[in-house]
Amino acid sequence: MKRLARLGLLLPVGLALGSCGLQPMYTGGGHGAVARTLSDVEVGPIAGQQGWLMRNALIDRLGAHGGGQARYRLDVVLDDNITGFGIRSDNTVTRERRTLRARFTLVDMSNQAVLVDATAGSDAGIDVVTSEYAVIAAEQTALENLTGEVADRIVSRVALYARNHPPAK
Repeated sequence: MKRLARLGLLLPVGLALGSCGLQPMYTGGGHGAVARTLSDVEVGPIAGQQGWLMRNALIDRLGAHGGGQARYRLDVVLDDNITGFGIRSDNTVTRERRTLRARFTLVDMSNQAVLVDATAGSDAGIDVVTSEYAVIAAEQTALENLTGEVADRIVSRVALYARNHPPAK
């Protein structure tokens, strides 16, 4: 009996969600408009170790096919910053904040028109301990994690553009 009551409560909620205007981003799976657009994006070179990590993360997430002529180019400029705070009385830092920001543009390669011009970023806190090796390892791990988060945000923004501007078949 309780099960029927729960079902009776959930049914109106399910019907309301269906009419709210939400639509799946990747309709059509790998052959849908968003997936086709994402696979047609070439990621330009990005300077530095952070750039190497970011470029690889973007290529993985975009599912770029790598063959043939890409229709779009994604240009990314990174700003990586580590700031110390939590200063002790002897002026040693006890905590760091690593911030990774990306300014990115999606360019239509046929006419060099900028389709998306946006930023994405994330930050992480790092404990500074007495072992210098442990601090360096924590900073590197933070960079790797931040790279993944920022890459996800960039791909989400490009996918949103692709959903709203499907390519011609």
